[in-house]
Amino acid sequence: MCFARGASQVKPGAAVLDAGINFVAAGAAEPTNKKTTSPVGNCAPGVALVASLISPVPGGVGPMTVAMLMRNAFEACQRQRTAAAAV
Repeated sequence: MCFARGASQVKPGAAVLDAGINFVAAGAAEPTNKKTTSPVGNCAPGVALVASLISPVPGGVGPMTVAMLMRNAFEACQRQRTAAAAV
């Protein structure tokens, strides 16, 4: 998750995973509790000037989580089959 509240907290060239989602009114720069229209991340805007990559919000972390879950499940299945065959 992006806990960086400013560009000074990010190493130049770093890849930043922005996992937070806030909703802002159209044209607003800060999160609001009113009727919302646009999802944004929780990294400070200046972070984008320093980081080489920032995951998109929305749609950045969710697909990665699903992909890694499937990979881990597949590897666990392979390990169980290998262990069962060795017995």
